[in-house]
Amino acid sequence: MDPSGTPRGSSTSGRSSLLDSLRGFTLSGVRIQKEELRKKITLPEYLRLAMREAIRGKDASASAVVRFHEAARAADGAEPAEWPIVVFVNSKSGGRHGPELKARLEELMAEEQVFDLSTVKPHEFVQYGLSCLENFASLGDTCAKQTLEKLRIVVAGGDGTVGWVLGCLGELNKQGTGSTVPPTGIIPLGTGNDLSRSFGWGGSFPFNWKSSIKRTLDKVARGPVVRLDSWQVLISMPAGKKLDTPYSLKETEETPLDQELEVEGELPEKVSCYQGVFYNYFSIGMDAQVAHGFHHLRNERPYLARGPISNKIIYSGYSCKQGWFFTPCSSNPGLRSLKNILRIFIKKVNSSKWEQISVASSVRSIVVLNLPSYGSGRNPWGNLKPDYLEKRGFVEARADDGYLEIFGLKQGWHASMVMAELISAKHIAQASAIRFELRGGEWKKIIYANGWGAMETTD
Repeated sequence: MDPSGTPRGSSTSGRSSLLDSLRGFTLSGVRIQKEELRKKITLPEYLRLAMREAIRGKDASASAVVRFHEAARAADGAEPAEWPIVVFVNSKSGGRHGPELKARLEELMAEEQVFDLSTVKPHEFVQYGLSCLENFASLGDTCAKQTLEKLRIVVAGGDGTVGWVLGCLGELNKQGTGSTVPPTGIIPLGTGNDLSRSFGWGGSFPFNWKSSIKRTLDKVARGPVVRLDSWQVLISMPAGKKLDTPYSLKETEETPLDQELEVEGELPEKVSCYQGVFYNYFSIGMDAQVAHGFHHLRNERPYLARGPISNKIIYSGYSCKQGWFFTPCSSNPGLRSLKNILRIFIKKVNSSKWEQISVASSVRSIVVLNLPSYGSGRNPWGNLKPDYLEKRGFVEARADDGYLEIFGLKQGWHASMVMAELISAKHIAQASAIRFELRGGEWKKIIYANGWGAMETTD
C-alpha cells in the first residue's frame, strides 16, 4: 500500500497506462497507432522484393526482377501505400545508435525498406531501386507509378550523411527520366545536426527515441514540403597527390572554370578537378583546419568520438591546438591572415558580373553559409534589420533564396562571442556565385561554387 491507501499495484498500473497513452500521441494530440502507421507506410511486398533484388543484382531490368511485376499483375490485387517511406541508417553516426534504430524501424515497416548505408549506398538505391519502380511504371504498373510519385525518404545520420543521400537523389534531375526528387526527412544522429535543426527535425537524437520514431515517421508522411538550395562545387588544383574527399566530392575530368573571369599569373600544366555539391556551409582558414583535424582523428580513433558531447569536447580541444586562439603560436604566417593567400570574386544579388571583394587582414576564417544554422544551431549571420539589408544590398537570408552568405571570423575569441550569439560575425557579402583563388607564393588551387538548382526536404 502507498501512504494514500491505494494498492501499489494499482498505482503502478495506472501510471504505466498513462505513459503508454501519452507516447501514442503526437505533439498535435493525434494518436499514432503502430499497426495503422505500418499499414500506411509499408510498400506492397512485390515492390519491396523487386527493389531489393534489383539492388543486390545491380540490374533493374533483370528477369528475376521483372518476374515480381508479372506475378503481381497476375494476382491483380496490390494497392500502393498511402505514405510509402524508405529509410537510410548510418550505423556509424553520432552515438552509434544505428543498429538499435534500424531494428526499431523494421518493427514499424518492412525490413526491405530500411537500408544500412554500410551495405547499400544511396546511389545504388537511386540507380537500381528507383529504376526498378520506373521500369514497372513504364510497363503499366499503376501501383509502382503511384508509389514512385508518393515516395518519401528518411535519413538517420549526421549532416554529412544527409548531404550524401541528397546529392545522390539530386542525380534524378540530371538523368532526365521525369522522376521527381523524393522529399527527405531527418532523424538526427550527428554532432551538430545543423541541416536537421534548420528544418525542424531537432538538434540531437531524442532521449525517448523509441517512442519518438513513430512521430517522426508520421511527420515525414504528413508534413508539407519546403525547398533547400543545393550548390555545385568545382575544385581545380595542380595535379599531384589525390585528395581524401568526402562522399559528396568526386574526382572528375578537367573542367574549365568560368571563362568570364581571367586568372592572373601562370596556370599549372596539369590540373586535378573535383566536383560535388554542398547544402550546409564550408570554410577556408583556421575553422577548416580544425574541422580537418577532427575528421582525421575520428577516422583513426573512432572510440574517442562516440557521441555528440565527446565530439564537441574534442573539437574544442583542436580549436586551441591549431592556434585558433593564440595567433602568435601559429608558425605559418599565411594562417594568420587569409588576405595573404586568398582572393574572392562574387556575383552579387541581381548581378551577372564578377566583382572582387576585399578580405580584412584580421579575418582568419571565411565561412560560406547556406542555412540559418551553423556550429550546432548558432546563427552567425544574425537577423538583420531592413535598413541594414538595404544599405549593404542584401536580401533576407533563407535556405531557398538562391544566395549564399559569406562571413568572416577573426580569431578564437571573436568566434567564441559569435557562437555565444553575443555579436554577429563579420558580414562580407551575399552572392549567387563565388570564386576563391588561393595561392601560397605560387598557384595552389581554385574553388568555384555556383548554384544550380534546388532540393526538397519535408518539414
